[in-house]
Amino acid sequence: MHKLFRPACMTAAVAGISSLLAFTGDISALKPKADTPKLATSIKVPQGFITTIVAEDLVGARHMVVSKSGDLYVKLSKLKDGKGVYRLRDANKDGVPEEVTSFGDYKGTGITIKDGYLYATSNSAIYRYKLNEKEEIINPDQPETIVTGMVDTGRDNSKSIALDDKGNIYVNIGSSNDACREAGTGKGMMPCTLLDTVGGIWRFKADVKNQTQKDGVRFATGLKNTVGLDWNRKTSSLFVLHHGRGQFHDFYPQYYTPKHSALLPSEAMYELHEGDDAGWPYIYYDHIQKKKMLAPEYGGDGKKTGGKNAINPVVGFPAHLGPNGMLFYTGNMFPARYKDGAFVAFHGQNSELKQGYFVAFVPFKNGKPSGQWEVFADNFAGIDLAKPSGPVQHRPCGLAQGPDGSLYVSDDMNGTIYRIAYNK
Repeated sequence: MHKLFRPACMTAAVAGISSLLAFTGDISALKPKADTPKLATSIKVPQGFITTIVAEDLVGARHMVVSKSGDLYVKLSKLKDGKGVYRLRDANKDGVPEEVTSFGDYKGTGITIKDGYLYATSNSAIYRYKLNEKEEIINPDQPETIVTGMVDTGRDNSKSIALDDKGNIYVNIGSSNDACREAGTGKGMMPCTLLDTVGGIWRFKADVKNQTQKDGVRFATGLKNTVGLDWNRKTSSLFVLHHGRGQFHDFYPQYYTPKHSALLPSEAMYELHEGDDAGWPYIYYDHIQKKKMLAPEYGGDGKKTGGKNAINPVVGFPAHLGPNGMLFYTGNMFPARYKDGAFVAFHGQNSELKQGYFVAFVPFKNGKPSGQWEVFADNFAGIDLAKPSGPVQHRPCGLAQGPDGSLYVSDDMNGTIYRIAYNK
């Protein structure tokens, strides 16, 4: 029997479904006692918004997607009872999922729904599952294998995905090497041969089986690791969140102070088109100076600019915040100012700013950021980061939009799934 994680406020009337976690049959006939979702009163959101807890104990919950019927599919980076994808169904629409099923014997990050299929990734492959008209999986035990053999070094290896409207799937293939240094030296490799197989976005056909990495197109390069990405249908372009490298002061104290290392290099949002180069490892972005800077491995000293042919980010964030999820909001529940803007889930913290573990919002207008980014939902850490009194409790990772326009946030530390709604 599977050990059931705890949907928020689950009642005794539904506790007996733990034996039905695997796809063993339709349990929609169950009519559990209606319940009230648990309020997440510790999460700070703007006036008019309310946060509830959908589920708990889904440790390793990464990216998510919601079907048109409201089923929430969650991809796990750690197997739970041998499964890596969990489906949560709130059949009676009381805000508490009482139907839970699981499938897929692989761990990973990426998951999305497009054109009648659910796509999910391991750390080296992409699979897809046929859906019926209600976007329910028809045969969870027999997925189609779309891509295999993508580089997996065991670190910075999440295969986050997004699909366009022309039958293409885009996947992050990150680098576990921060700076592409020559072994035993502080000098960078020139050229950096890592870029042949990692450090960018690859594009594959979404409906062709058994592709390998060599069958894909390196769509964009110069991106160390981009866990968060989303296809913007307003601009018909891919947006990604780049994780900056680290350890400036550790390796180059003659150029960088500990404070420099705490604030730089920027985490950054890029809009990508085929052939774009964001410049890693040769350069980094400095959001304070708003300049592309030459990396110290390649002759930089914190003052020299570089990357003449590298694209500029559309937004620069402070270092080490770990942007892991991005979602362009297309719903109608939230106030109009949020329409078409980008939500960003930050998975880490900045020790200098004493800030982290929050969901931000970037306003957009005409396909471009139209103002300063702002903190939208905060205090997932559950502690004062300036004067911590204990361990961090939750780390935002994935974002998903419900058919009603609500926003779901996953926590990959303790496995809590939150739902943020606007109380009109």
